[in-house]
Amino acid sequence: MATTSTTPPASAAYIKALRVGEGFDLLALDPRSTPGFDGDKAAGEKALAALGDRLAELQERLYAESKAGGTRSMLLIIQGMDTSGKGGVMRHVVGAFDPQGVDITSFKAPTAEEKKHPFLWRIRNALPTAGQIGVFDRSHYEDVLIVRVHDLVPQSEWSGRYAQINDFEAEVVASGTTVVKVMLHISSDEQKERLSERLERPDKHWKFNPGDLDERAHWADYQEAYQAAVERCSTDGAPWFVVPADRKWYARLAVMNLVLEHLEALDLQWPTADFDVEAEKRRLATMP
Repeated sequence: MATTSTTPPASAAYIKALRVGEGFDLLALDPRSTPGFDGDKAAGEKALAALGDRLAELQERLYAESKAGGTRSMLLIIQGMDTSGKGGVMRHVVGAFDPQGVDITSFKAPTAEEKKHPFLWRIRNALPTAGQIGVFDRSHYEDVLIVRVHDLVPQSEWSGRYAQINDFEAEVVASGTTVVKVMLHISSDEQKERLSERLERPDKHWKFNPGDLDERAHWADYQEAYQAAVERCSTDGAPWFVVPADRKWYARLAVMNLVLEHLEALDLQWPTADFDVEAEKRRLATMP
């Protein structure tokens, strides 16, 4: 069975700066901080733009590897409170990928059919295939976040899901998928400001959902639930990365670098031709 390296390259500054380790305290992390980057917004946006070509090359190498029989893939999981910037990451980071090699799944409340199955059933069905980069906008972690906060199932049920998630992700990694789990960490003040902007601007009304205010009322409970999720499910094979998200430009830059550093760690090579290259050149040269 294929395995995925979990050893980051020496230059993996964002992996090292943002990885959840022993003793991690979500409330102690400043949502306006910029771990791994000491520049301002202009420098950050310039740095982000400069990463596109390298990202495209590595994505193509991953895809090409699969055409030669490779089984590796990548799964990027994005979690965060409302207005934390998931949409911006989709546009500015995921949008830099070749669409043919990306599969985005946005997990909403489970359908009637999905409720008939174990909570990981719909997640398994959306996993990326060889050569693909799968992106989850929200994920199976909703089953230990919103489910926990709103008591949608008994505690005896959701409390057992952390271990189930760890076992599941270990299987995914062992199959050849690199799992990159990102929580966008926004402050309560910043969320209030972003929600206020949506209410003040007619061109933003479409983005506002009154239900967001209902969820905001449970802010402390969500912080507790996120702390438990990232603490209990940050494993060697599938660690969590918490990205301060009050500065949108930094969050996008950090996620882009996390993806790049994980792709770099795979040491992706162009597959060797399974035909005689020189012979094919000679054949082509003789053709009109």
